[in-house]
Amino acid sequence: MIIKDIAAEHADEAPFLWFLRDLAVHAPQYDLDDLIELDGRVDANLDGLRVADELGWELAATQLELQEPGEVFAAAVLALESRNPKRLDQVLAVAEEVPETTRGFVSALGWVTPKQLKGTGKTFLNGGSAFLRRLGIAACALHRVDPGARLDSALTDDDGPLRARALRAAGELGRKDLLPLLGERAEAEEDPGCRFWAAWSAVLLGERGRALENLKVEVVSGSPFAERALQLVPRALEGAAAQAWLKGLVADPKWLRTVIMATGLRGDPHFVPWLINQMATPEIARVAGEAFSMIIGVDLAYEDLEGEWPEGFEAGPTESPEDEDIEMDPDEDLPWPAPELVQGWWEANKARFQAGGRYLVGQPVTADHCREVLATGFQRQRNGAAFELALLEPGKPLFETRAPGKRQQQILGQ
Repeated sequence: MIIKDIAAEHADEAPFLWFLRDLAVHAPQYDLDDLIELDGRVDANLDGLRVADELGWELAATQLELQEPGEVFAAAVLALESRNPKRLDQVLAVAEEVPETTRGFVSALGWVTPKQLKGTGKTFLNGGSAFLRRLGIAACALHRVDPGARLDSALTDDDGPLRARALRAAGELGRKDLLPLLGERAEAEEDPGCRFWAAWSAVLLGERGRALENLKVEVVSGSPFAERALQLVPRALEGAAAQAWLKGLVADPKWLRTVIMATGLRGDPHFVPWLINQMATPEIARVAGEAFSMIIGVDLAYEDLEGEWPEGFEAGPTESPEDEDIEMDPDEDLPWPAPELVQGWWEANKARFQAGGRYLVGQPVTADHCREVLATGFQRQRNGAAFELALLEPGKPLFETRAPGKRQQQILGQ
């Protein structure tokens, strides 16, 4: 009974900790060491289920009834590691029936080692269903292994989700040879997801024509791909074109937050005085502070450039039962900048920065600096460094900042 109770705790904790990790990979306050610590907590609970053997599997399989991504992740890791076809089919059935849980299965594909995927990945790639082939392409992309002809055929498959995943994988894997096809798909695709991923991969691989124009439209489209498009557009545009694009957006107040984020991604110190002015407005102060830090590399909290939560300002859900707004505060993990202190720091240090240049976390954007940020930066900075590196070196795989932390360290040579 004691063993079962302990194993049941592991079955509850593993999905919850996966959920925290899933948030952490895009959070502003986590770095690679923090990610490794979270990985260890996730794996400790998976270990509890592994040690419990059949009982551990039964508990994880029972959790599948909740039909949540975290529960699918935990069960999928155990199933993939065991190479037990019946277990795998049980998890696959949930992942296919409830699309919202598929990302939990895909996360498990990225969590296990390539050795543990050997054979299973090939089975998926050769699968009779488009769903299995999509998982096979995802597994290869996550481990940055080129599936070759299997990817080529998936790019023109009749199944939209499979085709979209293949178009995305082309960029992640650095397949420059596919640029002509990607450009064609970015124009001809009727499926919104396929059209976006074709343009995203084409820009990542060096195309700066129609595909980049498509991504500019995506940024202001309100589509599910708007934020992903935003990660590339200000980085890929040339200097004058970038300023013109940002100037056009800021003319409409509804895009102010988007412009603030874009200036941080652009990395041009020319925008710093404007960003400091935005810090006086509570609704956008914290995101302006993050954009400043993304360019200049200053940790506002560490440098004592923080202010206080503005009196009377509310963000996120309130305790009032009459408040129908349940949207979470998107900036809750960001520090409050003190504009006057930030201004003072900038006046003392601005001579170090060249307006019109491009900076990432305080240094000009170079391949060596991007690798340094991948090793030492916070997750959003690391995500940015991965994109910058891919844009600097088109044709090389995009660094995977969501991979298990120790695996990332090995790739970085740490």
